[in-house]
Amino acid sequence: MKAHGNLCQPPVPVVQISLSKAPVRRAGCEIAPMRRRPTALRKRYLLLLLVLLALAAVHRPIGRLLFPLPFYDLLTYHATHNGLDPYLVAAVVRVESNFDPRARSARGALGLMQVMPETGAWMARQLGETDFDPEKLFEPEFNTRLGTRYMAHLLREFGGDTVLVLAAYNAGTGQVKEWLARAEWTGEGRTVDQIPFPETRQFVRKVLWYQQVYRYLYDAG
Repeated sequence: MKAHGNLCQPPVPVVQISLSKAPVRRAGCEIAPMRRRPTALRKRYLLLLLVLLALAAVHRPIGRLLFPLPFYDLLTYHATHNGLDPYLVAAVVRVESNFDPRARSARGALGLMQVMPETGAWMARQLGETDFDPEKLFEPEFNTRLGTRYMAHLLREFGGDTVLVLAAYNAGTGQVKEWLARAEWTGEGRTVDQIPFPETRQFVRKVLWYQQVYRYLYDAG
C-alpha cells in the first residue's frame, strides 16, 4: 500500500481485519481500531431514567406514581426488624421481582425477593420453622421475612458493606469471596465496573439507584 499525501490508496481493494487492539499501520497509513459504542437502546434507556428522575424531583406525588412502592409497610417492618435500610430492601424487591409475589426465575428463585428454595429452607431453620414448604415463598410476608433475614446474614458476613452484600445476594457469597481473593474486584462501590459478572454488575447498579429514588420519594424525614 502506498501513501499519497494524506490519503492511502491501495492499488487493489483489500479488506484487512486486525484482531489486535493496536492501530493497523501500512506504509505510513494509520487506521484507528474500532471502538464499541453504547447501543442506541442503552442511550434511550438512560435518557428515559433521567427524564423520569427529573419529573420525580419536580413533584413527589408524580414521582410516586412513576415509582410506586407496594408492600411498603411489610418491607419496612421486616427491614427494620433485621437492621436493614427499608429503601435498600425495596430496591432489591424492585429489581428482583418488580413487586410480583408470584415471580419465578429461570434458576428457580421465588417470590418478591427471589429467594432460592435451599436458601429459604436454611433461613427457615434459623427462624425455628420446622415445616418449610417452597410454595410458601410466594407469600409476601413469608418471603420478605426470609429474604431480609438472609440479607442481614450477608451484612454481618461482609462487615456491613452494602455493595458486597448486594453482589453476594446476586452471585453468591463464595463467588464474591473468590473475586476478592483473586483481586478481580476491589469490592468497592467506585469499582463496580470491575465485577466480572455482567448480571451482578447491573444488579448492584440498579439496586443502589432505586434505593436513592425511593429514599427521596418516600422518606418523610
